[in-house]
Amino acid sequence: MDRAEHGPCWAVTQASSGAAVVIDTMAVSALINPDRRSADAGEFRDLVGGRVTLVSFVTVTELRYGALRAGWGELRRRGLERDLDRFTVVQPDDEMMQVCAALRVRCEREGHGLGQKIHEADRWIAATALRLRVPLVSDDSIFVGVDGLLVESGGATPH
Repeated sequence: MDRAEHGPCWAVTQASSGAAVVIDTMAVSALINPDRRSADAGEFRDLVGGRVTLVSFVTVTELRYGALRAGWGELRRRGLERDLDRFTVVQPDDEMMQVCAALRVRCEREGHGLGQKIHEADRWIAATALRLRVPLVSDDSIFVGVDGLLVESGGATPH
């Protein structure tokens, strides 16, 4: 089964029904590794509910990077890919790139941490939710206070 990879137009169609949510990298990690973060995994599952679960392309990149950096073998990396098949990956389009660039400028001007270079991946995740006009499920405090970004958090341990 190949991972569903779609551009934002398809995701907007799914999101327009109110039945979609973007989840960040830590949420994906908790959901695919429930033994490591069992309390967080349960909270994230509850927050997602029955909605279509969307992830930014950058989340897949971060998880693959982590696996390679940790020296995971072929079998374990294939397991990661099977786990990622559960999610719909949203690829960037021109509008999303514009949203991401504008978000960085706005955050820099407001002194919000999301404007910093170190949060490039987080900014793409936020831009995905903003572009699609859907909530972002995350326990990362970096997303708090971003105008227009609806963050759903179940009180998981902030990172």
